[in-house]
Amino acid sequence: MEATMGRVLSEARIENIRDLYAVEEGRLADGEVRRVNVDDALVDTGATTLALPTRLIAELGLKQVAQKQATSSRGVGPVNIYEAVRLSVQERFCTVDVVEVPDEVPVLIGQIPLEMMDLVVDLQGRRLVGNPAHGGEQILELY
Repeated sequence: MEATMGRVLSEARIENIRDLYAVEEGRLADGEVRRVNVDDALVDTGATTLALPTRLIAELGLKQVAQKQATSSRGVGPVNIYEAVRLSVQERFCTVDVVEVPDEVPVLIGQIPLEMMDLVVDLQGRRLVGNPAHGGEQILELY
């Protein structure tokens, strides 16, 4: 993980969840799972979910499941929503749908996956840490 000019960047692994199920069912070998490792995912607490550039969506073989309206720096407009992936950061993981962004936009890890993995931004250290309210351990808040 790296912080640059006030930004928090993190390593992340993103895997095609259908492929992971196929491995579990014996239909696919682990080495055949479509996955990408990213060294510089931008942690963006102003974003809500996981956003992936078009090229990574294609590499992962994800299927579009919806198109919704979204607010971004470009204003309000349609975005493509893709099936869920397994996102892993710091040996924690969650399953989350993907929003498509243009290829010039980095991978964006938003607030929902951060909460699911119980990770928070340490503003002073400009890094991701386990939630101090939970002693750094991953605890899911169900209510």
